[in-house]
Amino acid sequence: MVREFNTIIEEGEDGYLISDVVELPGCHTQAKTLDELMKRTKEAISLYLKCEREIPIERFLGVQKVIV
Repeated sequence: MVREFNTIIEEGEDGYLISDVVELPGCHTQAKTLDELMKRTKEAISLYLKCEREIPIERFLGVQKVIV
């Protein structure tokens, strides 16, 4: 079964790229390149979903830019 997840990608102070899977609390990883980050993110999601305990998947609604 194919599932889609949303990720937020940021650049850390040390230059590493960090991905955070929005719907899966605590599911995140980092890498030096975007290709490696996507590979590691997929692996992190797979491991998260294989966890034996029941973990609720949050529903992502969207991103909104706020101007102050």
